[in-house]
Order: sequence, then C-alpha cells, then structure tokens
Amino acid sequence: MTWYVGVTRVTIVNVNLWWTRPATALGVVAACTLALTACGGDGDSDAARAARAFAGALAGQDAQVAADLTTSPTQASEALGETFAGMHPKTVDAKVLKTIEYTDGTASFTLQTTWHWSDDRSFESKTSGSVRRLSSGWKVQWEPGLLHSGMPVDGHLQMVRTDATPAPTVRSATGKTFMQMEPVNQIVIDPAATKNVRKSVNELAAAIKPIAPLVTASVINDKLVAAQGGEVIAVTLRDPDMKVLASDPSRIKGVSVRTTGELVMSDRRLSSPLSAGLTNYWQAIRDATAGWQVQLAVPGAKPSRLAGEQGKPGPDVMSTVNMNEQLTLGDTVVEVAQPATMMTLDARSGAIRAMAQNSAAAERKITADVAYPTGSTLDPVFSSIDENTDTGQGDQPAKQQMHALGLGLSYTVPGVAAPRAGSGRPKVATAAFHPQNFSASMLSMGALGVSLARSADGTDSSVAPFVIKGAESKVSGGELGAFDPQVAKQIVAAMRTTARTGDASDLTGAPGLYALVGTNGPQGPGWFVGVTGNTVMVIYCEGEKSGTAALQVAQKYFRTR
Repeated sequence: MTWYVGVTRVTIVNVNLWWTRPATALGVVAACTLALTACGGDGDSDAARAARAFAGALAGQDAQVAADLTTSPTQASEALGETFAGMHPKTVDAKVLKTIEYTDGTASFTLQTTWHWSDDRSFESKTSGSVRRLSSGWKVQWEPGLLHSGMPVDGHLQMVRTDATPAPTVRSATGKTFMQMEPVNQIVIDPAATKNVRKSVNELAAAIKPIAPLVTASVINDKLVAAQGGEVIAVTLRDPDMKVLASDPSRIKGVSVRTTGELVMSDRRLSSPLSAGLTNYWQAIRDATAGWQVQLAVPGAKPSRLAGEQGKPGPDVMSTVNMNEQLTLGDTVVEVAQPATMMTLDARSGAIRAMAQNSAAAERKITADVAYPTGSTLDPVFSSIDENTDTGQGDQPAKQQMHALGLGLSYTVPGVAAPRAGSGRPKVATAAFHPQNFSASMLSMGALGVSLARSADGTDSSVAPFVIKGAESKVSGGELGAFDPQVAKQIVAAMRTTARTGDASDLTGAPGLYALVGTNGPQGPGWFVGVTGNTVMVIYCEGEKSGTAALQVAQKYFRTR
C-alpha cells in the first residue's frame, strides 16, 4: 500500500493488517506533520527575522516602515497610522514570542504588544500573525488582527480620556452653584472651506446677531487675520441660544457647529475675569481624577471598551465669590467707556468677593496679577514709611515695611492667575524711601487695603488675597506679616482726609470711607483703593482722566449696592 503526502511517499508492506492498522494511521499523521513543519521556533530563520523587523517598527512607532514590511503596504499604513494617532502612546513594546515555519513558504508567529502611557498606564495584547515568502522576500501577511484579535478591516484602536460624572461645580461663598459644566456649541468658520470668505463671514455675523450682536463681521475678520488662515471659533453658544439665531450657521459655506462641554456661569448675567483662573483650577481637578479607556473603534458603531480605569468624581471648587456682589460689580464697571476693572475683598480675611471689568478693559487683557504704574496713588503710604523708618540703615527696613503691608510682592493665587516676572518690583532711592516708577497689581493693592482695614480694626498683620477656600496663596519677593501699627495709623489718617476733604470727598453713600486716590499723569492709569465697612475695593482705570473715571466707578458702586 502506498500513501502520498505532499512530496513524501510512504509505503506500507504488511499482510497482517488486522493488527497493524492503528500503527499505520499514526505513521500517516507523523508523515503529514513532517511534511508541513520545517524547524519550529527557529529564531535565526528569514521568516523569524521578518516578524521581528515588523515588531521593531511597531516599537519605533513608525507606521510606514512597519507597513512596508507587510504584503499590503497601503492598507497597513492607513490602519497603523490611525491606531498610532488614536493610541498616542508614550512608548510601545512589541516582541515576537514564537515563530513556526512551514515547508509551504509560510510561517506563523505570536506577537505581544504593550502600549505605555504616563502614570504607569498600559495595555497589552497578544495576537497571531503569519509571514509569507514572496519574490521580494519574507513579508508579514497584513491583517488588522495583528493589532487586536478580531479587529475588522476599517477598525482601529484608540486611547481616550474619561471623566467621572457628575462633573465638579464651582460654588459661591454661600454654597450656591456659581459655575457649572454645560453643553455648548462652538460656531467655527474655516476660510479654507469656502470660496467666498467675505460672504461667509457676513452671513455668519447676521445669523448670530440676535444673540451675539457684538460679534460683528469685523470682529470675526480680526480673528481670522490673527489665525493666519486657520479656522477660528466665532462664538460659543449654549443650547437655548441656538434656538434664537436668525438662521442655521451650519448651512453657511465654511461654517460648522461643534458640540462640546464647557464650564460656564450658572447665571448668564454674570461675567468675571476670575472665570479663567477658576476654570483652570477646576480643570486641574478634572485632570487629577480623569480616567482612561482603550477602545476598538469602527466607523458607524459605538466604540467598544477593551481596558481602562476610572477615578471618582472630583470635589466641587468652593470659592469666596459673592454672586450678588459680582452682579453689582458687573453693573458698576460699565459706568465709564474707558478700560475699567474693579475688585472687592473681605476686609478681615482678604477673600476676593468679586471682580469685573468692562469690554474695553477685557480687550486690553487687564488682569489682577499684572503690575501697573501707581503714580501718586501711594504717596501717603511711602511718606508714612519714610517718616517711621530709619533710612540710615539703607532701604531694607523700609522695603520690609512695604512688603509687610502687601506692596512690592508677587502673588500666586489659585483660581486667579500666576504672577508675571518682575511684577510689583519698585525702584527705590537711597536717601529716603520714595520709590520711583513704582508699579503694583490689583492683588497687591487689595492686600494693602486689607492690611490697613485690619490695622484700623486692631490687627497689625497682613494676609494674602485668595478666592478658593482651602487653597493657599503663595507670596514671593518678600514677606507678609506684622507691620508697624504707627505706619498704618498714619496712612489710614491720610486716607480719611482724602475721603472727607480730598479727591474722594464728593463720593456719597459710603459711611466711614477712607481711600487712596491717584494717577500716573494725564494719561493714567488711575487708581482708587477704598475701605468702607467690611469691604475693600480696588478700581483700576486707563486712559485720559483715568483718576476721575476711577472715582466715577466708585460712586456707581456705592449707588448700586
């Protein structure tokens, strides 16, 4: 009897088939196995080297090199590119665990791939692949299953951030919701997606005019110029706002609407420069509690979860903002047309109650942590320090007194902003303490006002401003602390004179007011630092007659509150 298996002929010669048949069957199986398998696990074979080269390209995150090592470079390049972009790993480990080569010009291998991200996050998979001997050499048979078992032709892997729900909120001083996460719609215009940019801009401005009249065609064009031909967000609108538009923006050439989530004011009447800093702090909490998920994504289907972890929801941000005060300040700063910004603080603790600015100040990007020239505003402060400090020892004792009152320092206040380099550093003379070209931030002026208010109340030590409960403000450039009560007493006396008979004497509705008022010349800026009751107020204005403008804003505040 003769059997043919591949190219091997097996001849069985035995007349006693009744007892040799089992052995004959085993011989046939053995012959088949020998015919199909050459040298299993030969790491030095060409097939094994081809598989290892492919794994090495994966580890190097080089989609094109890996694709060129396969039987279908174009398909492989597209699929690998999508997966690398979707996974955005820090590093990739890929290694061939086992290779088995067959005599028919093929080989099989097991691939172990581990994707790594920061914070010790990783995702590991084991897949099976094959290698074929072609005229150009050994090539990996391309299959999406090399990346993940069972992945379809048009699928790819992706690693996405996940956030716990519900999202934290930012709460006011009384515990009410001040800012919350809401769905919003970004109205985006892409000049590259329309043949007539001018027409698209005009149509978009007309569409959003009922809800955003200040976002004119001119404003949108300015954004496009700044973006140098890139797409821009013309305006971001809440869901209810979309219902009152003049027309559907997405029907305009080059315009699209993107839905996302954003931290917004719970009361849409409110607006504050503090929102940016509070959002940054809120985002830091979200980032710290964020989870992750590796997904198998297929067009037209919901991504399927393969691995990941999710942390617990982060805590709410407890701010010191008084929402009624914030609304009052918003109504106050629009009293003048020139740039005006106002902040109020608790006179005992230094807690920031509210901060607002008009559109002119917003365009100038005026912030609480940037130092601006003070001009004559602080003359009573420096005169008192000079009179009560031994300048024979140099400027250091005087500077220490200035720092103790809150001036000449940089503040890092969580929920507000980080200080800029060089903010609040004065130049001082050596004979007497009269700083030239002195500048101060609104935070620094606020700290001064709180120090003086505390002194008038019998506490001769200063504190740093803050806006988030439990988040410590950091001070650099000097130290806050105990100050000379005689220095503070003289400053407060000068401020009371200013309020009774000086530049602030025309203000009404402010019982017990004492204030600093001054400008840096005819073009400003102008300042007002006042204390009344348990409130410290800081007003900063720019432009011509900015000192008068600061007094106008102060009077509007006293009337409005």
